[in-house]
Amino acid sequence: MPLSPIISLSGVTKLYSGFRALDDVSLEIEPGITGLLGPNGSGKSTLIKSLLGLVRNHQGTGTVLGLQWPGEVRDIRDRVGYLPEDDCYIAGLTGIESVAFMANLSGLPKTEGLRRAHEMTDFCDIGEEKYRSVETYSTGMRQKLKFAQALVHDPPILILDEPTTGLDPDQRDAMLRRIRTLAQDHGKSILLSTHILPDVKSVCDQVVILARGKVRVHDTMENLSKPAEPTLNVMIYGQKDAFLIGLNKAGYNVTAQADGALKITGTGVDQVGGVWAIAASTETSIRRLAPAQNSLEEIFFQAVSRSEHP
Repeated sequence: MPLSPIISLSGVTKLYSGFRALDDVSLEIEPGITGLLGPNGSGKSTLIKSLLGLVRNHQGTGTVLGLQWPGEVRDIRDRVGYLPEDDCYIAGLTGIESVAFMANLSGLPKTEGLRRAHEMTDFCDIGEEKYRSVETYSTGMRQKLKFAQALVHDPPILILDEPTTGLDPDQRDAMLRRIRTLAQDHGKSILLSTHILPDVKSVCDQVVILARGKVRVHDTMENLSKPAEPTLNVMIYGQKDAFLIGLNKAGYNVTAQADGALKITGTGVDQVGGVWAIAASTETSIRRLAPAQNSLEEIFFQAVSRSEHP
């Protein structure tokens, strides 16, 4: 049974002095983690600001969590946690005060807001630095602070705009683990806008690629990863000649890759045994054999290229 979309948009168009920042965007985003990708100027930020009612659109309707958009955008904002790309803090406040203030703005009483602020700063690994002034925070610490602010009122949807910017590799991995935990263990739905494709491959269930204000790709990671035809990647030890001859005689289509691997198309999981049999008959040692997956980088490049050369 298909899940009801948490976000449904139809015909969303936004113009800036005649330039179509969003061009007839229609989307249905299901629960889970959705990666929002696109080059600079693709419309990602405009789409996010439109969902939150921070910019006014020229056309388009929709729903967010069953609420009418844009008619009920104030109620929608109450149910969304937003981590913006730009810094957003009040000078003179400590980290814990900043998060508690956001809790109070979201309607939580003072005592409950402070309790939630401590809980979220601990979850986001801000530690004892929560008692320091936010002006002294590094870029990575400010990212953690914004994440805690977005979570403090326990929203069902999170919109995260470049959440791993400024984080070192360990902090980035920890941030992605938290995002995964929120979705898997706490039922949060997350819209992750980023230019870091490995982040999307690591945590996302769905992918939306925007280019020139239009939706160019919208599918699940599972579907996007599947090649058009069954394909195996094989890495062997030693000479390939006898193995290649055997594969060609058996009717396999083989292409050598830059990394030395062999790409065998027209095969499926049920035919893996045939490849092993040819390796045995030609006395070839297989180091690695695995089903091939499409590259998200290549999918992204093709989507952007099509938008530039329609």
